[in-house]
Amino acid sequence: MSAALEGKVVLVVGASAGIGADAARVLAGDGASLMLVARGEEPLAALAKELDAAGHDVGYCPGDVSRAADVVRFVDATVERFGRLDGAFNNAAMTQAGRLDQVSETDFDQLMAVNVKGTWLCLREEIRVMAAAGAGSIVNVSSIGGLRGSSGMGAYQASKHAVIGLTRTAAHDVGPLGIRVNVVAPGPTETPMLEKTRQAIPGGVEARIAATPLRKAGTGAEVGSVVSFLLSDRASHLSGVVLPVDGGFVA
Repeated sequence: MSAALEGKVVLVVGASAGIGADAARVLAGDGASLMLVARGEEPLAALAKELDAAGHDVGYCPGDVSRAADVVRFVDATVERFGRLDGAFNNAAMTQAGRLDQVSETDFDQLMAVNVKGTWLCLREEIRVMAAAGAGSIVNVSSIGGLRGSSGMGAYQASKHAVIGLTRTAAHDVGPLGIRVNVVAPGPTETPMLEKTRQAIPGGVEARIAATPLRKAGTGAEVGSVVSFLLSDRASHLSGVVLPVDGGFVA
């Protein structure tokens, strides 16, 4: 851990488990004050209690990224609690497996509502606050599935391609306002979501790990370390970057 984020206030969306929770631990260890957001209050409260016990300044606010009013509420709650918003990690996402012609319209709409609309809503409200301050750094979460195609997860991959498009456009839109926007693209990462993929596509995860130069899945903390770098002043001239955290899979 370092002091790279000392004095910064960071909003972590999708913080209840997996990459979001692990990243929150890294960001807190690097000195950030955090507002944690996810749909479920109980896991948020548990993580906030854990970080508070370790001496970190943490708040939490339940919310659904697919609902505009919720996003306004938790962004405003961050400013009310801490007085500012310096960085955000937009990590809320869901996965869905199935051949494109076998995905239901309901499932497709739900996936897009969380992964794409939710990212856009978070960007919109975070930019509103950061533009007023004239500075800020935002990191969105995509996937190596946003960089290439493969069978069995087309709807998910389409959503992750869209997140990269949103990020690149946002970097152009708000760079003149002093705001940086980047995106991480994790490969297989040991999380509850990865377990769902293992069950839905038998052998698929193991095949990807076998094709990864480092021959292992990543961890949420490894992704969190990259997010911390992108949010910090060490990355002050990086914007619009798509950074794979994948053990070399897309190399």
